[in-house]
Amino acid sequence: MSWIGREAGLSISRQCALSGIPRSSWYHEPRGESESNLLYMRLIDEQYLRTPFYGSPRMTEVLRRAGHEVNPKRVARLMGLMGLQAVFPKRNFSRAAPGHKVYPYLLRGLKIDRPNQVWSTDITYIGMQKGFLYLCVVMDWYSRYVLSWRLGNTMDGDFCAGTLEDALGLGICPEIFNTDQGSQFTSPAYTGILLGHGIRISMDGRGRALDNIFVERLWRSVKYEHVYLHEHGDGASLWAGLRDYLRFYNEERLHQSLGYKTPREVFEAKITS
Repeated sequence: MSWIGREAGLSISRQCALSGIPRSSWYHEPRGESESNLLYMRLIDEQYLRTPFYGSPRMTEVLRRAGHEVNPKRVARLMGLMGLQAVFPKRNFSRAAPGHKVYPYLLRGLKIDRPNQVWSTDITYIGMQKGFLYLCVVMDWYSRYVLSWRLGNTMDGDFCAGTLEDALGLGICPEIFNTDQGSQFTSPAYTGILLGHGIRISMDGRGRALDNIFVERLWRSVKYEHVYLHEHGDGASLWAGLRDYLRFYNEERLHQSLGYKTPREVFEAKITS
């Protein structure tokens, strides 16, 4: 996209408009790492989906058993870059930045029985042939419907806030919005958007895989059903592939937990009934 646009003399804004991509989602270059590190990150990502309770020592041993010469320090750095941490109950699993307010977890014991009762968000690493990007989504818990998504090359607050604003731009609001305690979501800029819409804020208390299970299941589906089956060479290819997959996920993929209905069917049936 960017190379075609340059040859045609088109601005980035015009390229995005013609391609149907939000200007704020444009990225210049994927995150850069060596080929060996990209391979390790792919292997770590696959292993983490199977064993999210593995920290860097165990993950190091997994790579060594597969014949890779790595040390724990390197693996810990890569896991940090990917936003991964072993999941098990402990204090201060996910820390907000100093000065950021942490809100209580509101979903424990709550019966979720309608769309727009609870929305949730999270970020995940997505590898490519050369480099990697981050995927952020906002999801409706009841229907599993993906309301908005963005790709970016950082996990910063603006990226996450943009994904939230895309969802709110649909003209609907949840009663409760659930996040982890990462600095992106505890920042006053992010929570201010939610409070400005009268939305109650809930934050995970013991780790995202325990309290944010539906988005974690989405990551598994996205990666096993699309990312790992398609070796995307660049960000443009990845964006187009995810666009098609998430449309399929929302509108065609039958979910056993939803009585073999699609997320859109469940979301819209409750809204219109």
